[in-house]
Amino acid sequence: MLDPKWLLAAFGPLGVFAVMFAETGLLVGFFLPGDSLLFTAGVLAASSKLHLPLAAVIVAAAAGALLGAQAGYILGRRGGGALLARVRSKHLHEGVARGSALLTRYGLGKAVVLARFIPVVRTVLNPLVGIAGMPAAKFAMWQVLGGLLWTVGVTLAGYALGASVPNIDTYLLPIIAVVVLLSLSPLLIELVRARRSAAR
Repeated sequence: MLDPKWLLAAFGPLGVFAVMFAETGLLVGFFLPGDSLLFTAGVLAASSKLHLPLAAVIVAAAAGALLGAQAGYILGRRGGGALLARVRSKHLHEGVARGSALLTRYGLGKAVVLARFIPVVRTVLNPLVGIAGMPAAKFAMWQVLGGLLWTVGVTLAGYALGASVPNIDTYLLPIIAVVVLLSLSPLLIELVRARRSAAR
């Protein structure tokens, strides 16, 4: 279920929509492969093997991410604090801490955009912003900007690579590993900064 190539082969753009919605809108979706799925979808859209239409993938990804973020925000506004308190996942609680640090450092708008590019944080930040009482119109504006930058940007990056390298799908596993490492790099940077500030 976590293999992007399998998800795309089995469900196509509908699978992209479902993963984007669950990862950005439902707390249970924090473990889903958002970045690697978008990049792989772009790579495979450039290949003729799966017949994934690029436009359909981008529309599905953007729709899932935007609707998911709105769902997460609404959950936060309607009792997200109690919901987050009941969650026992260590990863989610770490994501909440990172999301809170992001909000403190950059403010509501920039944090909503930046969170799109950080795994786990993009799952918990939308409810956090709802709990914080960010106005709905302001949240919608920033989350649409961040959601489109993330989904369209990562998918087109995969498509550009897939279109420029012949038989790119034979190298998918190492490419996905690199994408996962790159997507985790903001978390590692935040961790190093937190440890340095704690040491001071």
